[in-house]
Amino acid sequence: MADPIYLDYNATTPVAPAVAAAMRPYLEGHFGNPSSSHPYGIAARQAVEQARGQVAALLGCHADEVVFTSGGSEANNAAITGSALALRDRGRHIITSAIEHPAVTEVCRFLEREGFRITVLPVDRHGLVDPAAVERALTTETILVTIMHANNEVGTLEPIADIARLARARGVRVHSDGAQAVGKVPVDVGRLEVDLYSVAGHKLYAPKGIGALYIRRGTELVKFVHGADHEQNRRAGTENVLEIVGLGAACELAAEGLERHAAHMRAMRERLHAALARELPDLHLNGHPENRLPNTLSVSFPGVEANAILDELTSVAASAGAACHADQVDVSHVLAAMGVPERVAMGTVRLSTGRETTGAEVDRAARELAAVVKRLRGDEPEPAAPLDSGAPVRLTQYTHGLGCACKIQPQALERILARVPRIASDDLLIGTESSDDAAVYRLTPELAIVETLDFFTPIVDDPRAFGAIAAANALSDIYAMGATPLFALNIVGFPVRRLPLAVLEEILAGASEVAAEAGIPIVGGHSVEDTEPKFGWAVTGRVHPERILANNTARPGDALVLTKPLGLGILATAAKRGAASEEAIARMTAVMRALNRAAAEALAERAVSACTDVTGFGLIGHLLEMTLGSGVDAEVWAERVPLLEDAEAAARAGIVPGGTHENLAHAGERVDWEAAIPPAQRLLLCDAQTSGGLLIAIAAPEAEALLAALHAAGVAAAACIGRLTERGPGHVRVTARADAT
Repeated sequence: MADPIYLDYNATTPVAPAVAAAMRPYLEGHFGNPSSSHPYGIAARQAVEQARGQVAALLGCHADEVVFTSGGSEANNAAITGSALALRDRGRHIITSAIEHPAVTEVCRFLEREGFRITVLPVDRHGLVDPAAVERALTTETILVTIMHANNEVGTLEPIADIARLARARGVRVHSDGAQAVGKVPVDVGRLEVDLYSVAGHKLYAPKGIGALYIRRGTELVKFVHGADHEQNRRAGTENVLEIVGLGAACELAAEGLERHAAHMRAMRERLHAALARELPDLHLNGHPENRLPNTLSVSFPGVEANAILDELTSVAASAGAACHADQVDVSHVLAAMGVPERVAMGTVRLSTGRETTGAEVDRAARELAAVVKRLRGDEPEPAAPLDSGAPVRLTQYTHGLGCACKIQPQALERILARVPRIASDDLLIGTESSDDAAVYRLTPELAIVETLDFFTPIVDDPRAFGAIAAANALSDIYAMGATPLFALNIVGFPVRRLPLAVLEEILAGASEVAAEAGIPIVGGHSVEDTEPKFGWAVTGRVHPERILANNTARPGDALVLTKPLGLGILATAAKRGAASEEAIARMTAVMRALNRAAAEALAERAVSACTDVTGFGLIGHLLEMTLGSGVDAEVWAERVPLLEDAEAAARAGIVPGGTHENLAHAGERVDWEAAIPPAQRLLLCDAQTSGGLLIAIAAPEAEALLAALHAAGVAAAACIGRLTERGPGHVRVTARADAT
């Protein structure tokens, strides 16, 4: 499969070949420490100082005004926090704008918590800060104005020189985040009149992990990395010679070809914009129509979700300006500050061209992007081509949700259910009051029916595997109640304009395989046309009224047993991003496809207090439902919780679905985490599972026998992961080890 067309140069740029060539000698031979006085150290020091001069030449400043950092974020932190600490005796007021990068906004929030006052200035509909608004915001307490030079999302160039002139006339220091501007537009820090200016190497064809901060002569900063006196005693730490050389070479290349490169990027941007506008007349441009970066095109496709566009547009690499969830649309803070209406903002895509972008790439990207938008809107009358006419379908690319991670936030759902009137019935044995995922209705003193419904968006790429997983997930609710399934009905949402019906046939075939394993028929169902593929089952089962397993009947002293490993949501996200191995995907798929039937049968003759299956709200979320409903507190031993191989590494790398982050946030104060438990492990314990295992509360003396039965039945991952401690409000304590208590 060919690499996608890269139109995300504002996110990062490739290392230019000439930059790599300049760096190579310092990777392979020149390894000296720049602080050493022997020839090896002198060679390294000369390379660092040469690079410093190259950066200074691009910025129009003295070489001694350039300090190397680990990147743009460190440069921003150093400039803002260093200024705040150095000048706090003069005042504690800082002015910034509503469209800054998090590398600025988060620093300002930190300082606000430390007692500084932050004024956040609005922008107009083009994303421009009004210099007059800056002047009005200045007070005798103002010590710093920090406004970006060019916006990373829409490309708008801010009037930094005008802002700096007004601020400096009042004796106020000025910093500008120049990460996006350097290498794309002329930058002369003298003409800009700024005191501090940040550079990020990977935005201008240098490697990641290197940046620089311009510090005007005479500007006092508190040292931002303490230790030895490296970098003019501004930043301790042996210089990263290899990448400093790369940044210097990149700056020299940028200076030599600035006009040529800018003209090319602008021509490609305009060609792309014109091609899209011809096909989509309602296309909306974000940012200033003239005064913006030459390579940046932020456009909105009203009424279409940006993440749905990018999920389907696998041939183009770009960025979304909004993320659409089940219950809300998260519009970028930049678009929100510009007042872009939500219906427009939700369909925003940022396309940024580079030096290597070709006309052919732009033309193809425009054609394919327009075709995707039309198809999502329903403008294309013809359905998609048959499955066997091209490459295999990657099902997860047709949705922005992943399995049970796409469910509505539990707190939102709880609020809704609390307002819905309940109709009482003596024969309704399990309803919404217990937070179980199934209802139980008594027909006779000896017989009750169990009813459940579950469906979601694809969790894996293979349609047949998706159908099987969705079916196994729906059956899990039946098994968790101690019931036997009787029959199922299909629930289908299918994008007939995006996918061929042959894909739906494969989904149904996978579900049929699971029905055969469970020994039940599929008796019908219902389907609707949708923008995303969705599939699941409504399942009916039977149970004796006195043998129902609910999740609100746990007792103090019970052991907690989990039957499947965690990490399904995280690994599924890694797989969708192409960051999971085929082996990891196969293991994940096997876990989700496995029925909880064997585990349920092992429970049948034992004194089980309570049971639930672990799905969209994660282990901790479903345990909280159990503890709250039962009026007991619990303890979980993190080291005992089974995890899928590779899941923890993915979590540490930040490959985590939004639903998992929401689950962790929802746990809130009801969960007491031992400090030794790292963030990645906390996320895993809250990870949104799809077709996860059963969480069982059982009398402690029975736990070992249950585990032996589960292992004998092939449920190899089953483990005792904690216990219910005492009557209480439902709090959960998570410790690293069982002996930590």
